[in-house]
Amino acid sequence: MHDISDAEARGLPAVFVASNEFRVAASAQARALGFSPASVFVPHPIQDRTDDEMRAYADAAYAGLVAALTSA
Repeated sequence: MHDISDAEARGLPAVFVASNEFRVAASAQARALGFSPASVFVPHPIQDRTDDEMRAYADAAYAGLVAALTSA
C-alpha cells in the first residue's frame, strides 16, 4: 500500500492488487495513509493455486487493471 501511495504521489498510475480476503485490511490501511487507491481484488486463496488457475485469475483481473490504470 505504501508503494501505491508513493507512486501516486509521484504522478504515476498505480493499482493495488490483492485477494478478496484482504479487502477490509486494504481499506483500513488506505484510510490510515489518507488516500483511496485504485484496487483490483482476485479470489482467495492464491498460495495453493495451479499455474492454470493463476492464469485464469490474471485473465479475469486484466480488464479491471487496465481500466484502473487508464482512467483519469
